Amino acid sequence: MSLLYIDCGMGAAGDMLAAALTDLFPDKEKILSELNGLGIPGVEYRLSKSVKCGITGLHMDVLVNGREEDEHTHEEHSHEHTHGTHSHTHTGLHEIEHIVWELGLPSKVEKDVFEVYNLLAEAESKVHGVPVTDIHFHEVGTMDAVADIVAVCYLFDKLGADRIVAGPLHVGSGTVKCAHGILPVPAPATALLLEGIPTYSSEIKGELVTPTGAALLKHFVNDFGTMPTMTSGAVGYGMGKKDFERANCLRIFSGELFDMGLQKKQGDSPEDKVLELSCNVDDMTAEEIGFATEQILLGGALEVYTVAIGMKKNRPGTLIRVICSESKKAELVKLIFKHTSTIGVREAVTYRNILNRDLVTADTPYGNVRIKEVTGYGVERKKAEYEDLARIAREKNISLSEARERVSRWIDNN
Repeated sequence: MSLLYIDCGMGAAGDMLAAALTDLFPDKEKILSELNGLGIPGVEYRLSKSVKCGITGLHMDVLVNGREEDEHTHEEHSHEHTHGTHSHTHTGLHEIEHIVWELGLPSKVEKDVFEVYNLLAEAESKVHGVPVTDIHFHEVGTMDAVADIVAVCYLFDKLGADRIVAGPLHVGSGTVKCAHGILPVPAPATALLLEGIPTYSSEIKGELVTPTGAALLKHFVNDFGTMPTMTSGAVGYGMGKKDFERANCLRIFSGELFDMGLQKKQGDSPEDKVLELSCNVDDMTAEEIGFATEQILLGGALEVYTVAIGMKKNRPGTLIRVICSESKKAELVKLIFKHTSTIGVREAVTYRNILNRDLVTADTPYGNVRIKEVTGYGVERKKAEYEDLARIAREKNISLSEARERVSRWIDNN
């Protein structure tokens, strides 16, 4: 499975993402030509080499009507491109949609662009307390910002990675000047966009994650966390303009998920990183444990199961184990403490090798039947859902096994 891992150790901005993605392609001039061929009014993309702390990478310059605003103007009027530029204009969502519609982008790219801008509009709407339709972008509405977002959406689509993972975002610290005055880092709209995403700060003064960078990552990234075990094929470096004591760059690793000794083939599912939350109890009734597992499942757990165990003083007890995604950990720990008598929850990281699963509805002689199709690792299976088989058994006054056999025969013949 193809994988992109984004290292956000110095934050993220639209121009840095565009440059790092471009750097992953062997023929960078061809990619630059394709971006300029998109026909964004008055916009020209230019690539330049940049060196930060001895590391060489690319910077993506966007010229609007033949010029790029200087950094002083950027600092006075914008908190976009911590590491780049923007002009100060007010542009509404409707105007941006009109510009994008006129480009004739591939449908997937166009959809991504609209969704990124909708994320930005919703954040601005909450910050300023006005409807989304009344939002007028300041820092992220100008043509160079449109160019950044279109470029990143186009390049992600062209790379076509099966999965995108990003590390925790370094947001910087201090304050930043923008159209509304001096704001804390991260700026309010950025902070809203970063909800649910792991972030951290440091002694570095300045805004390292821009609203556009946050919106793009929120839209495209499947998981945030440490780098998965992967075989890297290329590394792209997108450089910012400012100089810090650390290399001001964003890195993107392109490669394949490491097979951990299994012979994965195209179409196989990836290794799935999950958490195991466990606790032992010896003073709960079977009914209480049953109710607890039910509530934990409703809370978003992937699996919940129990195991009979022996505890201190030879008392019989129960191990309750919960499998969940990292994003659900905090919520599920609360539910475990709420619905069980435990005073401690253990946590372990584990990995699952999972098959691709798809649920389709088939129009059979017995009515609509939902069928789970499972593929991967050379395996292909189809299985009708229990609820639909039970309905058929009741309607036809037959056993569940006979209902399953009839549906299975129909599946095999169609």
